[in-house]
Amino acid sequence: MEKYQNILVVIDPTTHEQKALKRAIELAVHTKAVITAFVSIFDFSYEMTTMLSSEEREVMRKSVINDREVWLDDIIGAMETHGLTIKTNVIWHNRPFEAIVEQVISKQHDIVIKGTHQHDKLKSVIFTPTDWHLLRKCPSPVLLVKDHQWPKNGNILAAINVGSDESEHQSLNHKITEEAVNLSKIIQANVHLVNSFPGTPVNITIEIPEFNSSQYNDSMLQHHKEAMTEHAAKFEIPPENTLVEEGLPEDVIDRVSQRLDAELVILGTVGRTGFSAALIGNTAEHVIDRLNCDVLALKPQGYVSPLAS
Repeated sequence: MEKYQNILVVIDPTTHEQKALKRAIELAVHTKAVITAFVSIFDFSYEMTTMLSSEEREVMRKSVINDREVWLDDIIGAMETHGLTIKTNVIWHNRPFEAIVEQVISKQHDIVIKGTHQHDKLKSVIFTPTDWHLLRKCPSPVLLVKDHQWPKNGNILAAINVGSDESEHQSLNHKITEEAVNLSKIIQANVHLVNSFPGTPVNITIEIPEFNSSQYNDSMLQHHKEAMTEHAAKFEIPPENTLVEEGLPEDVIDRVSQRLDAELVILGTVGRTGFSAALIGNTAEHVIDRLNCDVLALKPQGYVSPLAS
């Protein structure tokens, strides 16, 4: 069965330019998916109108929702939909990311597609709290759309960690690569794999002067290259489409994606939540912040959202 049969698109209520919806249509043309255009709206002033009864506030909320539904229908009506089925769903909710995840769980959406914002003066991408919450808590794949095109015969870059023997990492490597191969067939793109590895720790060279850092780096590079070759062969990805480079993941992935002019980077996120997420951060988030192309973030196998009841 073709993947991406049930797509949830997060509509940006602040603009008529809906790049996430355009990307969803572009994907659904190939998969014949059903698209749901989703808007979560909330106005605190309506909730604080103490002079109105709860029934009157409900009438006001419904009026706002109806206006937004008409607006959304107009936007869809003005787009080339290629005969696809596009449903709309506008709800009143004070926490957009919770509303999105609840929809994913209840309606079993295969993927969430959401646009990113660009700072007008700095020309850099701004990620909202909703973006980060989705990356950490949404059980389905999350595609964050930027302004990069998806040309035919373009490049998909899958970021993996072949240096680890842990079953969780190996399972995630398999999932990321499988997703890349599947998408490459859908949009007719080329798959590339990238893996980074850390160089010699500075403290070792200071504390142990006789330590041979060059030999250590060569050994690490060889280990990762062998592991990469073995992994790529399972998916029939040619060696020339695999890259192993020394450095931090965010530096290597950013550098390679620019070199390839990749239209999409696929990576895994461990889905940390709570205080540990704020304190430790997430490698995936450091990478995503710097990329100038679309990003597809996947959760490990068996991941359960903290918002699942």
